[in-house]
Amino acid sequence: MFGKRSSTGTAAPVRAIPEAKPAAAAPRPSRTPMPAAMPTVETAPVQTEVRRSEEYYLTKSMIFGALIEAIDLSQLSKLDAESAREEIRDIVNEIISIKNIVMSISEQEDLLDDICNDVLGYGPLEPLLGRDDIADIMVNGATSTYIEVGGKIQLTSIRFRDNAQLMNICQRIVSQVGRRVDEASPICDARLPDGSRVNVIAPPLALDGPALTIRKFRKDKLTLDQLTRYGSISSEGAEILKIIGRVRCNVLISGGTGSGKTTLLNCLTNYIDADERVVTCEDAAELQLQQPHVVRLETRPPNLEGNGAVHMRDLVRNCLRMRPERIIVGEVRGPEAFDLLQAMNTGHDGSMGTLHANSPREALGRLESMITMGGFSLPARTIRDMIVSSVDVIIQAARLRDGSRRITHITEVLGMEGEVIITQDLFLYDIVGEDAAGRLLGRHRSTGIGRPRFWDRARYFGEEQRLAAALDASDTGEATA
Repeated sequence: MFGKRSSTGTAAPVRAIPEAKPAAAAPRPSRTPMPAAMPTVETAPVQTEVRRSEEYYLTKSMIFGALIEAIDLSQLSKLDAESAREEIRDIVNEIISIKNIVMSISEQEDLLDDICNDVLGYGPLEPLLGRDDIADIMVNGATSTYIEVGGKIQLTSIRFRDNAQLMNICQRIVSQVGRRVDEASPICDARLPDGSRVNVIAPPLALDGPALTIRKFRKDKLTLDQLTRYGSISSEGAEILKIIGRVRCNVLISGGTGSGKTTLLNCLTNYIDADERVVTCEDAAELQLQQPHVVRLETRPPNLEGNGAVHMRDLVRNCLRMRPERIIVGEVRGPEAFDLLQAMNTGHDGSMGTLHANSPREALGRLESMITMGGFSLPARTIRDMIVSSVDVIIQAARLRDGSRRITHITEVLGMEGEVIITQDLFLYDIVGEDAAGRLLGRHRSTGIGRPRFWDRARYFGEEQRLAAALDASDTGEATA
């Protein structure tokens, strides 16, 4: 029996490891870097990754099997993270010595880290989760892992021992928020402790092994000022957004997948007064509100018997009984759109939500279709009147083909003309060209609207002079990438 005694005075009991014939030395892993994504101002330089050989994975699998036989996991779970990591490292070092495995110091350190991550963390995902330049991690079975960096998707060298290991890591992630994923319930949404959003779809629905998708949570919360420096919005446009958040306009943020809707929603919430009571409703909690008076609500899937599900509409309807001043819906995707519009129209000014659409006009159509598909037998004119009386501003976010993210429209909802909802653009983003590196060149510009519909609201809050100054700017000057 061996195992380093921890600071608590206990040791993880182990059984003797049988002697084995010397194993062939694992060759030094190749250090060939993956192709870097196109550099953009939004991300740090892409880090190089280590390509592992098949011999490395065979050696690791053999050592991992010996470790599981040797260590008492129930005792290991009683140790703190650092003590448990030291315990595992000591036992793995002894396994390497007993089995006469020849490895360089750097290879041995890499293998020790990998095995510690397998036992205590999220296995091969740990190096990716530690990088703040990655926006998404996409695992398509045990041998195929992609990441998004700088708006571009690239293949990594990360791989799992087999689909069973990948499934175990998926179970570990979803169980932390009281959910499960298995053949009976093969689709699951969850989140990591840092707020990163997780989706798992398992066999038999996923034919090539479990598919795990993680939308990474940035450690440093972005602000509108940072988005201005990145070129996502001009300083004048950012000033308008700050005023929109401060004067309690009802806002919809529209955009495609990965366009930055949630990031922009987080930015706008910075301008909510600290004395306001805010209630958030999300499928997987990822909003980062800094106000002191925030109530966070999250949906719940059904149990094994198919009962107990709590849907987004249930949360939004319950919000109205909680005396909120603002209601924020992480993503509007169904009949809860009706309840959110009702809330916006009944004294909860400054409410916000996001939805998937490719333009402000399309966002209005999506709202109408979600209400209709929710089973509400209302005339189209009635639904549109409700939208016009509820929504003040639509902000459109987009991910362009070069991977950059831009706020392309700040659009005001004016009213009805016949059967048509009338809108006007306050700010637009125009693409004017492309540089030699393939990056798009464009500029944000004001459309010259002097007095938007929410002018009186801005004057009530004492913001009309700042609003006028921001709107007076015809454009931001030279086009930028």
